[in-house]
Amino acid sequence: MVTFLTGLLLLLSIQWNSDRNIDALITGNERLMRELRITNYLRELERDIIWVESRIRGAIATDDTSHIEGVAHKINEIENYLDTLDDTNTDPKSLVYINRLNYLARQKLRARDMLMEEYVRSGRMDDTSFIANPMARETSNEISSLVRKIYENRQDAIVKLTSDIENSGRKAKNWGTLLVIVILISGVGWLWFIIKRIQYQNTLILQLNESENRAREAARIKENFMANMSHEIRTPLNAILGFSNFLEREQLDHKQKDFAVSIRKASENLLDIVNDILDVSRIEAGMVRIEAYPFSVRGLLQSVETLFCRKATEKGIHLLTQVADSVPDTLIGDATRLTQILVNLIGNALKFTEKGQVRILVTVLSRENNEVNLNCKIIDNGPGIEQDKLKVIFERFNQGENSITRRFGGTGLGLSIVKDLIELQNGSIEVTSVVGEGSTFRFNIPYQVSETQLEAPAHWDGGKFEQDPQNGIRILIAEDNATNRSLMTYMLQQWGLEFDMVDNGKMVIEALGKRAYSLVLMDMQMPVMDGYTATRSIREDLQLQIPIIAMTAHAMAGEREKCLSMGMNEYISKPIRERQLFDMIARFCNITEKTAEPEIVPEPAPTAALPEQSWHYIQLDYLLDIAKGDTEFMKVSAQQFIDFVPGEVEDLMQACKLEAIPAMNKIAHHLKTTISIMGLTDKLHDALSVLEDPSIAKQDAIININFVKACCDAALDETRRFHQSL
Repeated sequence: MVTFLTGLLLLLSIQWNSDRNIDALITGNERLMRELRITNYLRELERDIIWVESRIRGAIATDDTSHIEGVAHKINEIENYLDTLDDTNTDPKSLVYINRLNYLARQKLRARDMLMEEYVRSGRMDDTSFIANPMARETSNEISSLVRKIYENRQDAIVKLTSDIENSGRKAKNWGTLLVIVILISGVGWLWFIIKRIQYQNTLILQLNESENRAREAARIKENFMANMSHEIRTPLNAILGFSNFLEREQLDHKQKDFAVSIRKASENLLDIVNDILDVSRIEAGMVRIEAYPFSVRGLLQSVETLFCRKATEKGIHLLTQVADSVPDTLIGDATRLTQILVNLIGNALKFTEKGQVRILVTVLSRENNEVNLNCKIIDNGPGIEQDKLKVIFERFNQGENSITRRFGGTGLGLSIVKDLIELQNGSIEVTSVVGEGSTFRFNIPYQVSETQLEAPAHWDGGKFEQDPQNGIRILIAEDNATNRSLMTYMLQQWGLEFDMVDNGKMVIEALGKRAYSLVLMDMQMPVMDGYTATRSIREDLQLQIPIIAMTAHAMAGEREKCLSMGMNEYISKPIRERQLFDMIARFCNITEKTAEPEIVPEPAPTAALPEQSWHYIQLDYLLDIAKGDTEFMKVSAQQFIDFVPGEVEDLMQACKLEAIPAMNKIAHHLKTTISIMGLTDKLHDALSVLEDPSIAKQDAIININFVKACCDAALDETRRFHQSL
């Protein structure tokens, strides 16, 4: 700024001096022109005086008065010239000469008048007193001398004036040259400044890019670190949780039972902390994406209520869910994130409430056109939160009291995650609380109202598709797991659908080349050619747009997006839920559920002499739901579990012994489907997911395989007893 102002002042100074010298040059030129005109006046004055003299002499010589005609007029002009000289001259000496010329000019005029009087009186012109008189000649000579002196003085003034003009011109030229030089220097300076600024800007851009790359690298390192830490922490935690669950089912005395329960609860708390930290990391990295798809509000709340029902019952707390009639059942939004928010808030409410009730109230805050602002309240009868703590309750690592961490555990990240997830969906959350009476968390999230309101029945007893035989609907199933093949065959036969079954992706390509199908149910992990490769070949090589539904045991975040990016139309996780698969087939094959008169469906026969609560490992809910009382199907499924599980577990152990990690990954993935039919997914999912990790350490593999083997051995024993009871 200082440099700019200094340069500006310098330019103004140079410009002012240049203008001043140019003005002096112009003024000098004007004076020079005036001096030249005065010089011309002097010459004309001398010429006119000589003319007057000659005219008077001619009149005297010829006695002809015509010679002096115009003499008076000429003398008046001479007087005017002299007046002009008097007005424009500042030289005192010249002024004396001019005044003398004025006097002598008037003398000439008087001489002319006297000649005319003499002529009138005597009839002739006598020059004895006027022209021939020596005094008259002296007057004429004096006039000429005066004119020459004035002329000489004017010449000196002209020379001086010319010198001044030359000096002014030279100075003006110098100042102009200096101005041009300064302008050029300034231009070069500005050009240099601009170039330097551009270079500096480019340097900043490079530094910014470098910083951004470093930030991305740091984010990637952080992500990898969090993933590795998640893996490293989850692996021993899964083993601890698994073995503690296994230990709780053993014959233990009261003290040992307490130890086992304490180990399990501590491990669950630690796992919750790890999950919270990972959620925060994902949100910071911008990895949390908000999906938009139809979901049932009441169905979602029913699932969440079921999730917490047991915990509420154990604490003697009444868990109440109320949904206003004005709330549309089917909305379009991210049901997963809404579930996560509700689970966190309801979990907190149950954790801090010792007695009373926890209420979940869902209403419509506002509705405009096709958008509804859903308002949810979670009200508890807990200890409440002090008013000064409410301002920071949603900040990370903040809790209502310092004693809360000691009493209830946790990191103080849960509410921060909830707030971030709500704001990602353009919603807001607030809390009110009274110490000793409880707290109320309110949040609202805008959702689109689905044009088609889904009717989700409370219970689905299975059904068949209503289809025209002429439609030729046929489904192609790609599945290499024998248990899942049996399950898919049973379900599709019950629904009255025609289908073909193949073992791998290559056979899918061959089958599609031979005949047309309405839908492909594609397993992702298969020998010869996996589902990803097969789908890419169908889209790129065969150029087919047939609907493809991915079936995979990778029920992880991002798996659906991966499948869709590969060209598949939808994704379904294993173990496959009958209603979910039914709805997908109906959706992509454009067929409807067959309606029929209600009929009495006989209750399934008792499955065994052993009561259900005697099964500590196997869970029969999934099998019974699929079979719907079909004892033969249950026997076949149980026998397949008995036949295949020991061999797969042995293969898993052998692959670990040989450190054949890829083989171990595939076997673990395959085993997920095999064990799902007998309800072992919840117990073994985490351990098998760890065994699917390509970077798993051998020691971690051994721990998880031992856990899987122990659970499978116990489950096999129960399955054999179940099979015998059928």
